[in-house]
Parts: sequence; structure tokens; C-alpha cells
Amino acid sequence: MSTASVTFCTSDDLDLPLRVKVVSLEGKKTLIKQSQKFTQASLSQRLSNVSPNSDMFVSLQVFDSESFRYLTIPIYTPYARFRYSRKWNVWLTLPISIKQLTPSSVLKITLWEFDGRKQVEFFSLETPLFDVSSCSLKRGRESLIFQCDDPESGEVKNDEFQILMNKYNQGEIKAVNWLDPLSFRVMERMKKERKLPNGLFVLHIEFPLFEFPIVYSEIEKLESNIPNYHNFEINNEMSGVRRNLQPRIHLGLEEGSTLKFYDPDQFNVDPIEEKFRRLERASKNPSYDKELKPDAKRRDMLLRIINYPPGTQLSSHEKGLIWKYRYYLMGNKKALTKLLQSTNLNEENERKEVLDMMDSWAEIDIEHAIELLGSAFKNLSVRSYAVSRLKKASDYELELYLLQLVQSVCFESSSTLSDRSGSEFTIVDLNQSSTVGMAMPQSLISGQNSIAPPEPLTTSQSSILISPLAEFLIRRALVNARLGNYLFWYLKSESEENPYLIHILESFESRLSNGRRARLEEQKRFVALLVYLCQEIKGLKDPIPRKLERLKHLIQTELRPFLKANSVILPLDPDVTVIDVVIGECKIFKSSLSPLKITFKTTSGIDYPLMFKVGDDLRQDQLVVQIITLMNELLKNENVDLKLTPYKIIATGSNEGAIEFIPNDTMANILSKYHGILPYLRHHHPSATEELGVKDWVMDNFVKSCAGYCVITYILGVGDRHLDNLLITPDGHFFHADFGYILGQDPKPFPPLMKLPPQIIESFGGAESDNYNKFRSYCFVAYSILRRNAGLILNLFELMKTSNIPNIRMDPEGALLKVKEKFCLDISEEEAIVHFQNLINASVSALLPLVIDRLHNLAQYWRA
Repeated sequence: MSTASVTFCTSDDLDLPLRVKVVSLEGKKTLIKQSQKFTQASLSQRLSNVSPNSDMFVSLQVFDSESFRYLTIPIYTPYARFRYSRKWNVWLTLPISIKQLTPSSVLKITLWEFDGRKQVEFFSLETPLFDVSSCSLKRGRESLIFQCDDPESGEVKNDEFQILMNKYNQGEIKAVNWLDPLSFRVMERMKKERKLPNGLFVLHIEFPLFEFPIVYSEIEKLESNIPNYHNFEINNEMSGVRRNLQPRIHLGLEEGSTLKFYDPDQFNVDPIEEKFRRLERASKNPSYDKELKPDAKRRDMLLRIINYPPGTQLSSHEKGLIWKYRYYLMGNKKALTKLLQSTNLNEENERKEVLDMMDSWAEIDIEHAIELLGSAFKNLSVRSYAVSRLKKASDYELELYLLQLVQSVCFESSSTLSDRSGSEFTIVDLNQSSTVGMAMPQSLISGQNSIAPPEPLTTSQSSILISPLAEFLIRRALVNARLGNYLFWYLKSESEENPYLIHILESFESRLSNGRRARLEEQKRFVALLVYLCQEIKGLKDPIPRKLERLKHLIQTELRPFLKANSVILPLDPDVTVIDVVIGECKIFKSSLSPLKITFKTTSGIDYPLMFKVGDDLRQDQLVVQIITLMNELLKNENVDLKLTPYKIIATGSNEGAIEFIPNDTMANILSKYHGILPYLRHHHPSATEELGVKDWVMDNFVKSCAGYCVITYILGVGDRHLDNLLITPDGHFFHADFGYILGQDPKPFPPLMKLPPQIIESFGGAESDNYNKFRSYCFVAYSILRRNAGLILNLFELMKTSNIPNIRMDPEGALLKVKEKFCLDISEEEAIVHFQNLINASVSALLPLVIDRLHNLAQYWRA
């Protein structure tokens, strides 16, 4: 039949899935004022209140307006990074075919955003899938206009201009060849110049443009034999009884029905696959499995699976392969985590066999022990095994991982852990300051491989359960005062949002000696006094000189007498004891939070300056500095010292903290005052014999530190890099500050993957100089070393997924993927070096960062 004779197609003939394209969203919301961020802090958590193009995503769902029920589950747009406008341009396929649609089918569109903790609804709107007048399926683009300020009364309507454009595209409006191009250019210009009032939005979506209109046609319904237990008729016919059961599902009232249909097994494992797995593993003879050895092909496959980076999901085939050759892999310490991923620990036989094998397994490294403490492993016997392996870590190593281990304790406080009936928990009596109940295995402290059986003790009514990891950390902290200092402040800053940690904190304090407990109380009063000073200064409306006078008066009358009576161990650095204040060197930074710089006299005779802030969550900065410190140690273990400056930082609460102050100058000030980095270095360390006029060891510091931070900030995705948070010390140490944006987040448009200002290349002597070649070589070496240690770094980020770090909390899974992506673990080392070389070249030749730096400097000038 000729297509020319076809005028429409019926919907019941189309067994195609419904597809809808989410194009873009126009419009901006009225942003909250700067003052509201402080008076109504909850408003600033919703990103649309503080950013004109905040991140959003869209869900689509088909809804039946007659039966008041959803016909599909919601389908979401993938994550999209917005810069100047919100554009998705993505087709979504809904799990329903066109022939299943009815004239009352409605497309429910919901716009979502984040409020800092969870996704919240921005606006919800609906549009019919069939045109009311023609009963035909919608085709082409559709623009929906809505007012977001009042969702209850806001009217959603179609853009009339877009309706006419659809008719033109579908041939319903005759084309005029000479006039149409002129008209379209004018319309495009009008569209670009169109400014929507604040609060008015236009959402653009698109339906598939079929060649012919699709008219609704009802599918013939077959008589169903499903009985209706709510409504049936009984008719007598002659001597028999005939029951006519009329199927009718009660959907509630015509308006306001809340009945929903869903599949309860949609997230469960495939029962066929699960039964096959059980039968396969139950039919195997363990003694036979012990003799199994893989051939060369399977050996290569096993090695590839074992070397998967942490967090990789194994397929059913890969899990089966690991399980089949589990006894062969017992000598490979890296294979244990993959075996546990391949084991169903809810099955008693599998659990018992694997837990018995763990005692004979090759001893795992700290990296793999940390992986077993993540949220993926909820069996307490497995976690106890991981804790027993942490005995290999020295106190210094444990300090490097302490922040993540405290987060793992936070996870253990939830009710998701299994196997609580075992002997892994320790019961602590807070009143008697002693351990009661099931005692902690001594192997966690003494270093024995086997886990000793628990010693039954008496309990009291005030006792609490403490997990193996928490008990281990407490006992190690009781032995090492420096470790105890950091454990206390990490627990304290997190306990404000996790009540379980309060019990851990009380248990730790109750077991301290009287002397250490007294010194801890002095630290608490010292921090409370610094908080009081900050709040007093921040509350003043006076200019900086008047504020500084007030600060010196408060130091003289409040802080100084306290230090005269009590020498205090610094929470920031427990190796430092402060005894007085150098009032002349105290200052107030220009900022809305008015952070204080206070210089203390110490018992060693060396002055110690620090910055204290109130009103800012420093836990994200604390995490970044901790990771930089760890990376510095990993590089030094390979005899690579890149002269990094991981300054100390401690969050003493969820909204306050202290930062070590290192004498430095910002690149913005250096370029403004000295007109280059080389003149700045020559000013402090001139040399008449060196080619660049700077002492050789100073330039060496500068080149190495630039390379180190270039690699580290790329891996961590540090954003908001401008010349005011790039710092240089007089002896040539380059470092970064202010880590408010990490993991690819950035308030500026089109941020570079790597921040490498051209002024730094100039200070090397140009792109053809030996210093630049050294810089690139150090970058390649550092990147290769950190790639080899990617498993440890990824495991540490895995433990932070449940934390309240802002840039992780928004998308925990995505945060880990972004770090993994930067390591490029799917390519060889040679290819990774070429990749990094391309990044350096792109950063050196990038023009946009220069423009943004100029705009930032201009904004700072007008602000000042």
C-alpha cells in the first residue's frame, strides 16, 4: 500500500516504548540576600536560592488521571553540569509502550534539586500525552510555562509560539521558502533577547516526531477470570448454582486516591540466578575444590578480576570464578576482598566456610583492611577480622587514616550491621570506667593473628555496646596521647550529628588518667574561649581598626590570664604547648566571618600563629589536607620529596575550627607588588651566580611544590582556583588554600581540569627551560606513584561516603567515581603519562582562566 494513501496510524499497532526528550529549562529564581544566609541558614542549603544555574535533574512518570494511579516508575535524567544555562538534551525511555497508553495518560514531570542533604522537589507539572481535540499522540517540541514562587496556585500552560512551530514542522502550516529563513532569524534573536521575570520558568521537552499522526485506538479487552472478592453476584440457575465473578479492582475514590502499583521484587536478586548459584555451590565437594587449579586463560582472568579497583561491581560470572578457585587464591592477599564480594554471607554454609578460610588467608595489607571496614561489608565477623589486621599500622600510620576510621565508626552505629549476636561487641560501663560484658579480643592490641575467645564479665544498667573498631581506636588512643588528641576532636566534631559517637566519646574520656583528662578539659575551655572571641568580634559593626582594638582588649583580659594559669596543649598540634599570646601579631582577616589570627608563645620558645574561624564548616578542608598529607607520605616512601606544605587544620566542631598559619603571600599580591614571581623570590633569596638570580634550593622548592600540587589538586578535583588562594612562601614553597570546592565542583564557568597559571611557567624560565622540563618530570613521577596507590586513596574516600562533607554528601557514589576517573586506571602507565602531558599543555594554553582571574581581581578591588 502506498504511503501517500496513509493519513494516520492507530496507537494499538505501535508496540514501541514511549520516549520523551528533556531539552532545557529557562528562567531564574529570585536569589536570597546575603543577610538571609546568616539569619535563615536553611534557605542557603537549597542551591537554587543561591545560584542562578544550580544543579537540577528531572524525573518523568506516566500517570492515569482517571484511575489516579501511576503506570510507570519514575525515570531520571543523568547528572549534567550546568554553566550558563540548564540544558539536558537527553532522551528518556519510559517502561511503557505506546499501545498501553490511554486518552487519560498524563506525563508527570518533576524537577528536583539538592538541599545539601537529600533531593527535594523544585516543581512538579503535568501535560497530557494525547491532544484533547484530536485524540492523537503529541509530536514535536512542547514548552511548558510555570511560576515557581507559588506551586499551589501556579498555572502551567503551553507556549503558544512553540505550538505554532510544531504545526509548521509537521507540515500543517505551509512553508514559504523566501520568507521562512528571514522569520527564523528574527525569532531566534527575539528568543535570545527574551528575559523572563524572576520566578517564571519555561521547560522545553520533545516528543518523537513520527511521520504520521498516531490516533488513540482502544485495545480489545478480554474477559478476565480474576475473582473480585469485594463485589460479586450469585445467581441460581435450575438446580445448580452459578457464580458470576465480575473482576473489579477497587481504586478508592475518584479524587484523592493514593493507591500505587509497584513490583516488590524489582530490586531483589534474580531468583533463577540465585537458585542456580545455591545449587552449584551446594553440589561442590570442598575437598575437590581445594585441588582445583586454573589454566593459563582462567589464571589471567582471575588476575584481572583481583586487580579491579575498589568499588568495582563483579558480574555473576566473575563471582562464580572467584568462588570456584577460592582455595587456589588463598596465597593472594589482594583476593580476599573479591572473595567476600562473591560470597553470600547470609547463607550459613558459605559464611562458615569463608570465615574459616580467613584465618588461614595470606595476611592482608592495611589498604585491604580499610576496604573491609566500608559500608559494603556489614558482617561484624568480617569487620572484626579487618580490625585485627590494623595492628600492623604504627601510631603514625593510624593517625593518617584516623579521620576515615572515625567515619567508619559512624557507619557502625547504624542498624544495618549484621551478626550482632556474636562476640564482637564490647560492653562498656560508663559509671565504673571499666570494660564489662564481652571483652575486646586482645589480638587487636597485642598483634596476635587469631581472634581470642571473649571473656564473660558482668554488665551494668548504664553499659553501652561499642564496636570492635571503636574499641580498638580507644585503646590505641589511651596509649598514644597524640593519637588520643586527634581522636577526641574528630569524635567531637562528628558527635553533634551522630548521638552514637557521644557514647564513644564518653567511654574514651572515662578511661583517661586524671592528668590527661585535666589537660583535655583545659583544651575544651581554651577552644570555648577562642569561640567567644570570634563571636564577639564578628558581632561588631565597627571598622577593622576598632575591631582590632576590641580583640586586643579581650585577649588581654580573657585569654592571657587563662594561659598564665594553664599551659594548654594545642588541639591543632598536640606537640605544641602554648603559654602566652603575642598581642602585637594578632590580626583580623577581611571576611564576613572575621576569622582571627592569633600568635601564641610556646614552651619551646618558638611563636606559633594560627587562624580560628567560627561559622564555617572546616571538615571538608580538613579532609583535603589529610589526603594531601597522606599523598606526601606515599611520595616520600618512594624517595620523592616534592616539598609539599600540608598545613595543619582541625575542626573543633561542625561550625568552627583552627588552621595553622604559614607565613606566605598570595600570587595576586605578589604579581601586584613585584610584577612577577621571580622578582619576589629574588627579593627574599637573591643569587648573583644563578641564571635566574634566585638561589638554587629556593627554585628547587618552587618547581617541586608546583608539580606536587598540580597533580594532587587535579586528582582531588579542587575548584575555585584563583590567584588569591595560590600561595607562595619566601623560601619558594608553593601551595593551595581554601578547599571549599572539590571533586569537580566549581562556582566559575568552564573551570580548567588543572590550574597552572602562565606566570608560573614564566618563573621557571619559560616553556623551553630546564626548570619546566623538571616540573613535567616531577608531575609524571608523582602521578605514576599515586596511581599505584589508587586503591588506598579510593578506599579512604569510600569510608567518607556517609560523611557530611558538602561536596560528597550531594552525590556520594558520584564523588568516588570522580576520584577514580582522575586516576585513569583503565589505561597503561605510558598512556596515563601521555594523558597528563596533554592536561599540562591544555592548561598552559588555556585563555579563559586568565580572563576569570582578571574578573576576580576586579571584583576584589571593588569589594575592598
